[in-house]
Amino acid sequence: MKKSSPILATLTMIALLFATACSAGVSAPDAGARAPAAPQNFPDSARQDHTGGQMPSLDREQGAHSAEEPSTFALDVDTASYGYARRAIQEGRRPEPGQVRTEEFVNAFRQDYAEPEGDGFAVHLDGARMPEKGTALLRVGLQTRAPDTSVRRPVSLTFVVDVSGSMAEPGRLDLVRRALHTLVDQLVPGDQVSIVSFREEAQVVAEMTAVTYRSDLHRSIDMLSADGSTNLSDGLETGYRLAAGAFREDATNRVILLSDGLANTGETAWQAILDRVSEYAGKKITLLCVGVGREYGDQLMEQLADRGDGAAVYVSTEDEVRKAFTERLTTTLEVRARDAKAQVAFNPSAVESYALLGYEDRALTSEDFRDDSKDGGEIGPGHSVTALYRVRLRPGADGRLATATVRWLDPDTRRPSEADRSVDVYALAPALWGSASVRLQVDAVAADFAEHLRAPWSGKGGTWSLAELTGQADRLAARTEDPAVTELATLLRRAGDLG
Repeated sequence: MKKSSPILATLTMIALLFATACSAGVSAPDAGARAPAAPQNFPDSARQDHTGGQMPSLDREQGAHSAEEPSTFALDVDTASYGYARRAIQEGRRPEPGQVRTEEFVNAFRQDYAEPEGDGFAVHLDGARMPEKGTALLRVGLQTRAPDTSVRRPVSLTFVVDVSGSMAEPGRLDLVRRALHTLVDQLVPGDQVSIVSFREEAQVVAEMTAVTYRSDLHRSIDMLSADGSTNLSDGLETGYRLAAGAFREDATNRVILLSDGLANTGETAWQAILDRVSEYAGKKITLLCVGVGREYGDQLMEQLADRGDGAAVYVSTEDEVRKAFTERLTTTLEVRARDAKAQVAFNPSAVESYALLGYEDRALTSEDFRDDSKDGGEIGPGHSVTALYRVRLRPGADGRLATATVRWLDPDTRRPSEADRSVDVYALAPALWGSASVRLQVDAVAADFAEHLRAPWSGKGGTWSLAELTGQADRLAARTEDPAVTELATLLRRAGDLG
């Protein structure tokens, strides 16, 4: 996936509930194969620029946009940023600010959006007014239908395993071996696997092998040992060649890269590697990046996943391996929608300006939205994608607030489809932590936590103190009984202790 350069975004936010059950705020049914709709039109009389000093906190934010300009971005289901930050904080250190991506913190948590009936997306919109006069938070939620494990397509997987010297450290190659054993054990007849390792150069450890020869695959995994430097380029090139040679039209064809992402030998110019990954993605061979290690090449792994029409995850414990390759196996391996993009059009008669929280390096132009030659995100079954907007309302704002549209291509036919949903100003919830949607509150805490960690990079921390966020997270953990929210509260407390 081709990505624009990151832009610095200094964003503050407060989350509220859309507590009403009105039609403007419920999940939309799946759009199926209906023809893409024309963009939403609003009165020209409202198309003015109001960016004076009247409401400085949002208007002066870097990343704020006039409501006349729609927000367009590629969808993202990566969670590696949150996974790596979690490990860093647990070890008593802060992650590098540039490794913190707000949308990946938000998307790491369960959302409970209604699913569509078909293979497209359900669109969910809700929002709330914020304590600062004239501001609101808007949440756009997109959801695909959960997988039917009884009818999963066969998979042809090529594991590309980093066995360079850096992978010898505890929690790297040993964890990768366990991940591979776990994944092989989940495969079924009809699936097949090949294995490539790389250090100074790549080596084919196992040609494409039917999973019925599972014991042979386990032996090949056990033989992996770490030494030498890291020729990531040769490893990927060899892996893709194996995958292309065993390509099956009726299967999901995927390369799975397991590495700390610290390339230091061979073709280390990122653009050359990324271009080759994009070329294979165009041939329907997608990429999953599994990151490990205390020192982790986050940016390279993220960009490889984006260009490879795939996703990036980070694992540091056996429990995370189990979740990624057992509980979420079908979601991880299959693709429900290709080149998925979202566009949110704000009504200029009700909205002066807006700022999207995160997605800086997923930004697209308005023209890219219906240009199917432009890359979007690849979304699997049962995935949710959430985007939060901080909105500056006009005085006396009324009527339509915004319309969100998602566009995607069928993974097999490449036929485009769209789904959309609108929300009105009156549907914004007036309450904050009391009556707010629990999941929206969790999103708010996660996003504000990310802004704190990005502070040296973005120039500004979150809206609340870490102590206030910890208190909210503790309350939400008790209310949801969700272990992930309990862990979030613990991370916030530890981050506060780090200063």
